[in-house]
Amino acid sequence: MPISVAFPTFIETMTALFQMFIDGRIFRAYGDTLQPLLVGVGISGVFGVIFGVTMGLSRGFQWMGEPIFIVMQAAPMAALIPLVTFVYGIGLAAKVCSVIILAAPIIVLNAYKAVRNANPSLIQMCHSFQGTRLQQIVKVIIPDASPMIFAGLRLGVAAGFIGVILAELLITPTGVGDLITYHRSVAEYADMYAAVFSIMLFAAVTVGLLERAEIAFFRPERKKRKDA
Repeated sequence: MPISVAFPTFIETMTALFQMFIDGRIFRAYGDTLQPLLVGVGISGVFGVIFGVTMGLSRGFQWMGEPIFIVMQAAPMAALIPLVTFVYGIGLAAKVCSVIILAAPIIVLNAYKAVRNANPSLIQMCHSFQGTRLQQIVKVIIPDASPMIFAGLRLGVAAGFIGVILAELLITPTGVGDLITYHRSVAEYADMYAAVFSIMLFAAVTVGLLERAEIAFFRPERKKRKDA
């Protein structure tokens, strides 16, 4: 006989989420989740932007790196996360590696495309004023590519968050993944869906704040249109 599971109502789910806030479980869980996320996104951001910009400036680096990162982005990399445990075990390093696997390809390819599609008119203008190659890169190409590079970082954060949650579900039950796994195992489905809802809420708020930062620092023309 199949076992029927009562789907919790929205009020029950929100009540469970509120209870998690009151007793502090959600804060402790996100404390464990954010540590590998911040480390992984930091590593992916620094080295991903450097490698992506280098690919955009050098045909040799493009020829070497572009196929690798395109395959990484297109392939189901989440399926490889359990294999990470064979190399890094079940600790912090495995979670950080899972974040990098999902975040790095997006950041690298966005930085590469941003540099490669820099405004040619601005580059020609710099050249006509006898600007050196270094001045073209520092004063023209990178500033012009900055909005798209930051957009790649924003998407990389979202992908990295998926990576760390998958790692907590598939590698070792800690953080928010542990909340989901535990409450599912004891059939406390309201608490389980409350944890899932908190992930969507956290991701939406984080990506929204990063988008506002992108508009404020790199796309002032969009900010003016919104204010108008």
